[in-house]
Amino acid sequence: MARVPLIAGSGVAVLNVPDDAVVLRPPPPGQIVADVAAAAREALRFPLEGPPLEELVRGASRVTIVVELPSLPIPGAPIDPRHAAVEGASAELERAGVPSGQQTLLVACGLGRRAGPADMSLIAAPEFRRRFRGRVVVHDAEDPDLVDLGMAGNVPLRVNRALVDTDAVVVVTAAETVVHGGPAALIAAAGPEAIRAAGAWSLLETAASQGWQVATTLERLLAARVPLIGVSLVLNHPQLVASSLRGFPYDEHVAERIAGSPFRRALAVVPGPLRARMIRSLRRDLTAAGVFAGPPAVAHAEALLRAIAAREVVLDEPLDAIVVGIPPTTLHLPRELPNPLNAAQLGLGVALKLWRDSFPVVDGGTAILVHPLRRRFHHPTQQPYRTFFAATRFGREPEELRAAEQAASQDPRALAAYREGRTCHPLLPFADWASCQPALVRLGAVLVAGCRDSVAARQLGLVPIHGLNAALEMARGRVGGKARIGVLLAPPYFPIRSG
Repeated sequence: MARVPLIAGSGVAVLNVPDDAVVLRPPPPGQIVADVAAAAREALRFPLEGPPLEELVRGASRVTIVVELPSLPIPGAPIDPRHAAVEGASAELERAGVPSGQQTLLVACGLGRRAGPADMSLIAAPEFRRRFRGRVVVHDAEDPDLVDLGMAGNVPLRVNRALVDTDAVVVVTAAETVVHGGPAALIAAAGPEAIRAAGAWSLLETAASQGWQVATTLERLLAARVPLIGVSLVLNHPQLVASSLRGFPYDEHVAERIAGSPFRRALAVVPGPLRARMIRSLRRDLTAAGVFAGPPAVAHAEALLRAIAAREVVLDEPLDAIVVGIPPTTLHLPRELPNPLNAAQLGLGVALKLWRDSFPVVDGGTAILVHPLRRRFHHPTQQPYRTFFAATRFGREPEELRAAEQAASQDPRALAAYREGRTCHPLLPFADWASCQPALVRLGAVLVAGCRDSVAARQLGLVPIHGLNAALEMARGRVGGKARIGVLLAPPYFPIRSG
C-alpha cells in the first residue's frame, strides 16, 4: 500500500492509497524556451495568422499592451516567463517605431482587487519597470468612463478606454484555460456584466464555455475599431527548487520520501499561519515551453492545445470518488490564507474543471476536498466574502442568491473600497460560487476531510468529515462498498482527459 502526501491547508496529510486506487500524477516540465523575450519578438514578426506587429503599428502614436495578473498556475513563481514576454513585446514596439513613452500598460484585474504599486512585481521584471516610460493603467470595472462596444447576446460589452483610445492593442498572456489568457484578458478589462458572464463548464473546452463566446465576440468588436494582436505563452508546470523536494509531485520516489520524512511531523507542531507562509514561500521555477502570436483567440487556442498536450493525464474511465488536496492560498491575488469559499473554489472551480471529453467523476459521484475550511476572512481584502456568507444563511442556490448579488453590486461602501484598491469587487464571491456550480451539479456529495468548521461547510452544502480515512469509507459506502477512487497529486492542478 503506497503512501501519498497531500497538501491540506497549511499542513501535509498522508494518505495510505489502496492498491486498486488511481494516483493521478502530473507529467514533469518538458522543453524550455531559453529566451522568452526573443521568442516573443520572433512570434510578433511571424504570427500564426494576420499581419506582423510592425505592419499593424505603422504610423501609430499610442499602443496599449494588455496584461493579466498571474492568478494561474497555482503555485506561481516570482520570476514568471510572462515578464520576459511583456519586455519582448515592448522592445518589438520600439523597434517598430513606438517608443516606450508612447506605450500604455493596461493591467486587467477583472473583479479582483485592483493592483497597486506593490503588485507591479507580479506583472514585469524590475529592470523593465525602471526602464518603462509609458503610462500604467489599472483597470477599474466600475469606471463610469468605460466605452460601450455593443452586446454579446444579452451581455453589454463596456471596456476600458485605454483599449479604444489607442492606435493598436497587444495582448500578452499565458494560455492556462479558455477563460484565463488570450481574448479573456479583454473581458478582464471590461465591465462587471461581461466579467460575471465569463463562466465555463470546462476550463479546457471552448464549446462548454460561455466565457469563451463572450471573449471572442468582444475581440471581434474591438478588432473592428483598432488593430489587435496577441502573444500567448505555453507554460510548463512549476518546479520546486529545493533539492530535497525537487521532483514533487512528478516523481513517485520524491513523494514517498516526503510522506515518510520526519520534517513532515515536525511541521505539524508549527502554528498554522506560519506553516502556510512556509509552504507559500518555497522557491519554484516557472518556465515557458512555447510562444505564439496572432489574433488573440488564434494564438491562445494554439498555445492552450500545446499546453494541454504537454500537461494532461489520461484517465481510462470516470472515477467513483476523487481526492483533491487544497493548498493554503487563493486563486486571486494577493495570495492569502483562503476563506471557505476560496478553498472550495480551488477544488471545485479549478481542479475539477480542468477536464476534456468528459467529467472525471461519474454522475452522482463523490469529491473529497482535504482542507480544514476554517472561516477566517482577511480584512479588508476579503470583506465581500463576509457579505456572501451572510447571504447563504437564507439559501445557497443561484436563484436564492440573486437578490443578495444585486444588493452587493449596488453597495456604495463596497464599491468605494474596491475602487480604492482595498478589497475585491463585491460581485467576486458570487462569481467564485458560480464557478463551483458545474462540478456541484454533477457530484452527489462533496466531503471536506479534516474540516474544522462544520457550520461553514454546511452553509456551502458540503459535508464536514473529521478525517481522510473516514471520508474514504463514506465514499465507498455511497457506491455499496467497492469504489474506484482517484487521488489528485497536486498542486499544480493539471488537465485530465477522461475516456
